[in-house]
Amino acid sequence: MRRKYQREIESRVILPAVQFMQRERSSGIILAISVIVALLLANSPWRDEYAGFLHYHFGFVFNHQPFLNFSIEHWINDGLMSLFFFVVGLELKHEFIGGELRNIRSVVMPVVAAFFGMLFPAAIYALLNWGTPVVQGWGIPMATDIAFALAVLYILGDRVPITVKVFLTTLAIVDDLGSVLVIALFYTSDISLASLAVGMAILVVMFIGNRLGVKNVWFYGILGIGGVWVAFLMSGIHATISAVLAAMVIPADSHIPEVAFIARMRRQLRRFENAEGNDVRTLEPEQLEILTRVQADSVQAMPPLQRLEHGLQPLVSFVIMPVFALGNAGVSFIDMDFSVLTENHVAIGVLLGLLLGKPLGILSAVWLTERAGLGHRSRSMTWRRVAGLGFLASIGFTMSMFVTMLAFNHHDQYIQAKVGIFAASILGGIIGYRLLKK
Repeated sequence: MRRKYQREIESRVILPAVQFMQRERSSGIILAISVIVALLLANSPWRDEYAGFLHYHFGFVFNHQPFLNFSIEHWINDGLMSLFFFVVGLELKHEFIGGELRNIRSVVMPVVAAFFGMLFPAAIYALLNWGTPVVQGWGIPMATDIAFALAVLYILGDRVPITVKVFLTTLAIVDDLGSVLVIALFYTSDISLASLAVGMAILVVMFIGNRLGVKNVWFYGILGIGGVWVAFLMSGIHATISAVLAAMVIPADSHIPEVAFIARMRRQLRRFENAEGNDVRTLEPEQLEILTRVQADSVQAMPPLQRLEHGLQPLVSFVIMPVFALGNAGVSFIDMDFSVLTENHVAIGVLLGLLLGKPLGILSAVWLTERAGLGHRSRSMTWRRVAGLGFLASIGFTMSMFVTMLAFNHHDQYIQAKVGIFAASILGGIIGYRLLKK
């Protein structure tokens, strides 16, 4: 009876949950649910408790002095999001070594499209807000939210050719790189050179460890979090940049080469076949020792870069990004003075930057690239589909919200930018879906 219930739980709960998490669009669905929950909480009778929880401070005490004492919202944005950017860094390094960005010539069109897709939105926002203090928000409409955009794309299924999906994925990878550079160069506070020097010195130690063949992920984890992240957090440069830099020094080669791993597996398989078994469900000590050896060799055959990328991706997609949404997407419309939306052009600048700038930039880049002979669209990449991808790229939720947090300290400006992001993301997703559906 007990085994029957176990099988029922596995078939009805565990297996569907695993299958859901393995689907490309699942992270986007969870993120959307988190946004809805945050909006409901911010507009519910519990909105004060919701805001109070996010502003609750906690940290450490060193020599009777508070150390790393931040609000929960700050810990989410500077702590948890550092893991998000760490995975972004791992993915970028992976793509440069053996992925879509390995041969730049073959990806000229999406790379140029990503560049124009960042330039046009920033220009539209800057033109609308030129000469005002809020012009510093020009980086907000530059970014594409890859989770939401790909979720919409994969909902369409076979209606969208694989070449279109590859184009958007490559564009989003380059977009992520551009966003990281923008944050590093333009959205930093006063810099402590001493703390920065400590962080860079620890990065050099990690790099030397890589070159000497150190493959232990704990070595890089302890130095990366306890050293580089803390040093950058204290330096004034946003801590998420330290996560990207730390990812770049993670080894991309395995401890056991592929040929040696295959030979070892064949030898262990022969040993297991020849090992004396028994008539019960448990294994003999020799069989268990062989399987333990296989498990250890399998771990050592995986490059630390891919091991961390594969292991952290579910955590980032299904925990960190939803938590970020819960902490940052809560806009209260109950107490909002809607006149603040007309005080300046923040909301309309973000809205038009994303909703018009992204598709115009991407369409212009594809047209110019073809005219210059630097790249050509495949037959499946019709102009309608290019336009559809452009509107999907205007879904700028996660990264745009993150840049908003860095760009503005004033509450009204923060709310204005959020309204623009929400409006552009919803409209862009709907228009992109409709264009790509036919």
